Amino acid sequence: MGVGVCYILRRRSKNPPNVEEFLRNHMSLSPKRYNYFDVRKMTNSFKEKLGQGGYGSVFKGQLLDGRLVAVKVLDKTNKGDGEEFVNEIASISKTCHVNIVALLGFCIEGPKKALIYEFMPNGSLEKFIYIDKLSKTVFHDHHQLGWDTLFKIAVGVARGLEYLHRGCCTRIVHFDIKPHNILLDQDFNPKISDFGMSKLCLKKESTMSTMGTRGTIGYIAPELVLRTFGKVSHKSDVYSYGMMVLEMVGQRRNVDAGADNTSEIYFPNWIYKRLEQLEELGLCGATTEDEKELSRKMTIVGLWCIQVDPLHRPSMNKVLDMLEGRIEDLEIPPMPTFSSSVPNPPMPTFSSSVSPLHQETFSTISIS
Repeated sequence: MGVGVCYILRRRSKNPPNVEEFLRNHMSLSPKRYNYFDVRKMTNSFKEKLGQGGYGSVFKGQLLDGRLVAVKVLDKTNKGDGEEFVNEIASISKTCHVNIVALLGFCIEGPKKALIYEFMPNGSLEKFIYIDKLSKTVFHDHHQLGWDTLFKIAVGVARGLEYLHRGCCTRIVHFDIKPHNILLDQDFNPKISDFGMSKLCLKKESTMSTMGTRGTIGYIAPELVLRTFGKVSHKSDVYSYGMMVLEMVGQRRNVDAGADNTSEIYFPNWIYKRLEQLEELGLCGATTEDEKELSRKMTIVGLWCIQVDPLHRPSMNKVLDMLEGRIEDLEIPPMPTFSSSVPNPPMPTFSSSVSPLHQETFSTISIS
């Protein structure tokens, strides 16, 4: 059933990882392999660029059967030395879920590497949730999502993460959940993408070893930065998910140096105080009672997820219980704080208590 290895490459190796050897040994896990000529042809010589990132560029393409695809062409100078490429194939090839983007193929010819995904016409969630205070419009597409849609996205991402953590044959920890990595189909159904930082591990293991901090500033769980905050586990994804949900709620980045009041600079603190004082949240676009209930539910869930100690965060199946349950059953969590003087907060009482993590860890198997 479970695969007893973690597919993560040695970061400090003097030699580049033998990607070809990995692919030969795991071809049964891999999607279709294309040559670079095929990649050029399907993208019409990289004519339509969809996006740019630290890994390289994404282009729109079309397969011979007419299906539209998104082709991620990795930069030849990509500092990961093949690690992210192999992680992506090893992780996503094990998944099959409506809220996980499908990897349809890949290409590797010397330094040329590309990954071919199903095309998501509405792009990333990032384009739709950050409001420009001056113009009151979304930064990119001038299209504001309604609360029903935001809530549907939050539930869909939670289902995808719950599947990665519990539903597929090997537990997968994503390590880079953020709005940029949540893609939206034509009906704004979300799919988790970009598994370059992910890690596979035995299902029976609850904690894991990592080499270096993994993730994006603003969404990285505290234990990934400083181990005294707790063990690294699937709860690290829960933290990132909570930060993302709070950005969806506030329709702004959680840290806003340009906030009107210094008390609003860190959004989780600001929104927590309003919850604690039973004040109206005053969130953009939440006018009806149903919308206010959805926004309040997402806020409470987000704050539970960003508890500093991973033991006090709910698992993703508990998150789904909270999102799909009654607002009256949710308790306001303790304020997330990094102060060591604050006593340990109580466990949430929205359902059965979150199971404590096993304390054992295991060594990472490197591919070289």
